[in-house]
Amino acid sequence: MRYLVRDRLLAFHEEAWIETEHQEKLYKVNRKLLRLRTTFDFVDTDGNQIASIVKKALTFHHTILIKRDGELVGRISKRTFSLFGDRFKVSLRDGRRLHIAGNFWDREFDIQHDGTTLAHVSRRWFTIRDTYAVDVMSPQDDMLLVILAVCVDHTLEDLKDE
Repeated sequence: MRYLVRDRLLAFHEEAWIETEHQEKLYKVNRKLLRLRTTFDFVDTDGNQIASIVKKALTFHHTILIKRDGELVGRISKRTFSLFGDRFKVSLRDGRRLHIAGNFWDREFDIQHDGTTLAHVSRRWFTIRDTYAVDVMSPQDDMLLVILAVCVDHTLEDLKDE
């Protein structure tokens, strides 16, 4: 299944829509900027919160917590310094460890578990700068894979701004 993430940047508020490949809106990502910690809320089209992302402040590694219904579902972290390219690691509540690797400069990367690609994220086919596709190959938890793609994208944007 292919999902499209379309960012809309405004002066004091940032939001993105997650749509199907047929441009049917499924979820909205709201970023709350005026807080000590950067948080994102994933809400469905009815306004119900599906998940939240909290960027931890004052950590050596860039770390983001993913929560559903107030419970920690996963943790994604990126090493600040790396000799052989950027890599993100994901620890999930069920014990799985996912790796995110690829060409982060061009925003082409894969989310993998034990060498199997679960999702591929790409901006290649889009001329609009703030749109990218998340091709999910494993439909078991497709929303989690889209959330991870959004986390990586925003972490890369934050690193670019630093």
